[in-house]
Amino acid sequence: MEVALILLAAGKGTRMQSDLPKVLHAVAHAPLLEHAMASGAALSPARTVVVAGHGADQVRAAAQAFDDEAQVVVQEEQLGTAHAVGQAREALAGFDGTAIVLYGDTPFVQTETLENMCAALETNDVVVLGFDAADPARYGRLVMQGDSLDRIVEYKDATDEERAITLCNSGVVACKSDLLFDLIDAVGNDNASEEYYLTDIIGIARERGLKATAVTCDEAETMGVNSRADLAAADAAFQSRARAAMLEDGITLMAPDTVYFARDTYIGRDTVIEPNVVFGPGVTIESGATIRAFSHLEGCHVARGGVIGPYARLRPGAELSEDVRIGNFVEVKNAQIAEGAKVNHLSYIGDATIGAKANIGAGTITCNYDGVMKHHTHIGANAFIGSNTMLVAPVHIGDGAMTGSGSVITSDVEADALALARAHQVEKPGMARKLLEMLKAKKAKQQRGS
Repeated sequence: MEVALILLAAGKGTRMQSDLPKVLHAVAHAPLLEHAMASGAALSPARTVVVAGHGADQVRAAAQAFDDEAQVVVQEEQLGTAHAVGQAREALAGFDGTAIVLYGDTPFVQTETLENMCAALETNDVVVLGFDAADPARYGRLVMQGDSLDRIVEYKDATDEERAITLCNSGVVACKSDLLFDLIDAVGNDNASEEYYLTDIIGIARERGLKATAVTCDEAETMGVNSRADLAAADAAFQSRARAAMLEDGITLMAPDTVYFARDTYIGRDTVIEPNVVFGPGVTIESGATIRAFSHLEGCHVARGGVIGPYARLRPGAELSEDVRIGNFVEVKNAQIAEGAKVNHLSYIGDATIGAKANIGAGTITCNYDGVMKHHTHIGANAFIGSNTMLVAPVHIGDGAMTGSGSVITSDVEADALALARAHQVEKPGMARKLLEMLKAKKAKQQRGS
């Protein structure tokens, strides 16, 4: 049966103390909403509907950046979770499959868990996701009769016996789409908050003789984010799982607790990652690479055998072929570096193409920006760029060419040529001593005057 996702993302998140909608705060360099959408996306949903409210335009942009086919509807008034789900009715008109209700601030529900919920729908009409809480606190309780879910009781309405139940409600629900909206239509707001609660559909379903059950998951999957402290805890939980997964997949982390991954980081087996490395979004590292200490990578690709760092920065558009060496205090942005090339020390390579086995000397800068436009530098295969060379783009250095140290290259250099572009050295005997004495005298005069 086809699946549709309904993601509730309308809350402001007052406890976040932020102008940014709560679901757009980031864990592992990705909005909470993206994490929740990614979990459901693995089910290949026929439709995805995001219910936005506060900051709807920002939420829409984030949702459609992840899935450009996602539909975003707006809950103008926040009147409860059932009311929020009801806003998706029109977007799911004509859909005859399973609807799964997720939460944009609950980022870690696993795809396998959602698959288990879908499987449970084969013999039930409504499926709720529950978890056994170490500290049930004020969670709603799932009251079971064997495998049947009898009702969901909010903590404030629960008896002492019901409060002793540790099986708690996550809020995630799976139900056939038309039945879900039919049940929502019967939900009232006769409660202290005068809100329409999605949890009420269980009691309504049971009154109609329908079957309801609960599927359980690890409590960590249901972690919600409501404050900055929760956000920090969620990021720590993500990093812990990501590190464990990397180690399991054959990646060496020399100091796991100091390495930080993004949601979409991909690293091949037999890669070695030294301490204090940060991966931003959009990084792919192929097998057998080495990422040395204190490096920062985002939006880049490192092929097999690459060695990066220490203290290197790879920015978006950095495309490194096999066996490339990027050394200490080197920054690379929007540049393609061919097999076996080396940029080992204190250099900036931006908007450039570097040929195979080229050697870029220390202190080299591709001067790519004129204040308005970016310009390209091409360095050919086997070229040797002398230390402290300024390459003023646009400029083309031919295969096998060389530049002398300290050169400012403003014109193309043909293949196998040596380019020297520096001022003639002038020496004036004794002038250093005379200049020093003159400056000391001037300083003494100023001190007497003061």
